[in-house]
Amino acid sequence: MAGILLIVILGAKNPVKGKLFIIGGGKRTDAMINRLIEEAGIREQGYVFILPMASGDPDSAIMWSGEQFLANGISRVTGYNFKEGVLPDPVYLDSLRKAPLVFISGGDQSRFMNAVRGTEIYDAIHQAYRNGSVIAGTSAGAAVMSLYMITGDELRHPEYHETFRCIETRNIEFREGLGLLKTAIIDQHFVVRSRHNRLITAVFEKPELPGIGIDEATAILVSGRKAEVVGDSQVLVFRNRAKSVKILGDKMGQGKISLEIHLPGDRFNIL
Repeated sequence: MAGILLIVILGAKNPVKGKLFIIGGGKRTDAMINRLIEEAGIREQGYVFILPMASGDPDSAIMWSGEQFLANGISRVTGYNFKEGVLPDPVYLDSLRKAPLVFISGGDQSRFMNAVRGTEIYDAIHQAYRNGSVIAGTSAGAAVMSLYMITGDELRHPEYHETFRCIETRNIEFREGLGLLKTAIIDQHFVVRSRHNRLITAVFEKPELPGIGIDEATAILVSGRKAEVVGDSQVLVFRNRAKSVKILGDKMGQGKISLEIHLPGDRFNIL
């Protein structure tokens, strides 16, 4: 934990120039795509680089993700499926580092991180972000933004459900994400799939961090410690005000959990 806190402190002294556009999955409206284009400044120059490694069909993910940019006037769209265990192509790595807009598709967040963790791909994404690029992701591409990444699996109840049925200890599975957002935990498809129990569990297990649940067709635009809601639905933020948890048997509780429900156009502080 001390190492993670040190990373946060160092990050505060050396703020990145880039922004995050974290989409909760589902439909992406043209208004959202155009806001993303404007934030990245690629209307007249620059390009989108699509990372499809979360998808089980990465070639199709590049095509599907690129279609909306093409439909909204951006013809400079590229992408590459960096494969797990394969030495990254330096030409595509260089394109990734220099891309004004990096877009991470949906699928399985663990599949994505297995391909990039500890590689030059990971470093290239972070370098692009430090240098001013917008890093966007939808669904699984949203989940990977956190340092503590929710995998979606329940350790105590291995049969998959879209939402947790309990708020219990030793149940949520975290793995290391990209860590572009070190000061919060992201959950996606949030209101539609009723993932409240899962995110409450997360802020009990990691009480120093807020949990941000982003609904479908909705995004947060993160710049520094501030976020703006973009899209059609809501963003819920759970905060463990006590920075602690009470445990009785396997159940967790705390009387000082706060909830914020933000609407499109709202701005809020992450910490």
